[in-house]
Amino acid sequence: MTSSTETNFLGSVRSMFDRAARALAVPSDLVEAIRECNSVIQLRFPVRLRGGYRTFCGWRAVHSEHRLPVKGGIRFAPIVDQQEVEALASLMTFKCALVDVPFGGAKGGLAIRPRDYTEDELELITRRFTQELADHGYIGPSRDVPAPDMGTGEREMAWMADEYRALYPSDIDALACVTGKPVTQGGIPYRRQATGSGVHYVVREFFAHPEDVARTGLDGGLEGKAVIVQGFGNVGFNTARYLVEEEGVRLVGVIERDGAILSDAGLAPDDVAEHRRETRGVKGFPGARFVADGGSVLAADCDILVPAAAENQVTMDNAARIAAPLIVEAANGPVSFAAERTLLERGKVILPDLLVNAGGVTVSYFEWVSNVSHMRFGRLSRRLDVQRNRHIVEMIEAATGKPVPDALKAPLLRGNEEIDLIRAGLEDTMRDAYRATRETMLASPAIDDLRTAAFACALEKVVRSYREMGLA
Repeated sequence: MTSSTETNFLGSVRSMFDRAARALAVPSDLVEAIRECNSVIQLRFPVRLRGGYRTFCGWRAVHSEHRLPVKGGIRFAPIVDQQEVEALASLMTFKCALVDVPFGGAKGGLAIRPRDYTEDELELITRRFTQELADHGYIGPSRDVPAPDMGTGEREMAWMADEYRALYPSDIDALACVTGKPVTQGGIPYRRQATGSGVHYVVREFFAHPEDVARTGLDGGLEGKAVIVQGFGNVGFNTARYLVEEEGVRLVGVIERDGAILSDAGLAPDDVAEHRRETRGVKGFPGARFVADGGSVLAADCDILVPAAAENQVTMDNAARIAAPLIVEAANGPVSFAAERTLLERGKVILPDLLVNAGGVTVSYFEWVSNVSHMRFGRLSRRLDVQRNRHIVEMIEAATGKPVPDALKAPLLRGNEEIDLIRAGLEDTMRDAYRATRETMLASPAIDDLRTAAFACALEKVVRSYREMGLA
């Protein structure tokens, strides 16, 4: 049961926004104009299934159109409601602004439990939902571009793109109506890993600043740090995999719907993911201790806690028991507004969702750009890069009289693949966003936490856009 002092998810997001607006002294009339969603639509539509009709309910919220198109995922989950969609749309506006992605914020949801339906039934439902969105102007490459979210993925995005293309066959940019598609259907390499990879890049950049790490009471680098991840879906798994494989952290705990597993020696992310796929949970994973009350493991001893599941997982009910000195919000809104103050007063450091999980929308932006330009990244430059690098290798060998070792020469002569450019662009974006956030915090006496700094950094850009357009 949630404490009576808690607000709902939408209330938390609005409170976070208001706190940043006060720190920036944004005029109250402009605060009101930016805070609320520009439009929200509820869609109810019937689908003929199993010899009868079933009616489904979905939503699409557009928070801000200061940049177009607007951008935001579509989630399929039984708990989706209008307030959640509005909250997530608001977060998307500021997330995009923080990482300098020129989109406004939006979000969509369909109240459905995907596992209750066959693949053919899900396709029919998804296509009908797409038709409803299109009929009301809530999908299109220049206006509103959905993406995968909880309960959706490449498959659903391919269905949506195909349905939109059937509805608008003369739209040359039709494939850009959604992102997160399969690579063979206009998608882009690395999109599936992008959010988890972005989390990794932010955490690595945080540990590149010893004065920031010192605020947690931790010392040294990432190697050997004990990490617990809640939610081992796409985001949680990829976050854990990159932190373990590239930084040498110890994954000591995984929390899932059926409980949690713990191991001081460390868990192999690939093995846990495979076990989860086979059993639909983590119970019975060999060599680990199972805890039936998975939520209690949020308070277990570790260096870094990564909530990567859903909103409002750390509330006033458990905030006082959280042991991890560093909390990394890979999910949207996992720490409630009320709980955050308790954690900060206890000396915890929170890397906020607004920054941490922006890798997904960043690579979605790359996909959208590729779709509307009808050109994959690197196509014009790769061969030129290879030729230039070959000349450099030849110059070094001529000058030294020695061959360049194959281990050094091979990557140069391979050239940059599209995925190399995407990863480099993502890393650069996430590092720059973290630095801008910390600089905002350090520069303002009114800001003492990274979440408020992230909102303030993003809000400054949105306010500037409103003023430049003559709307304020």
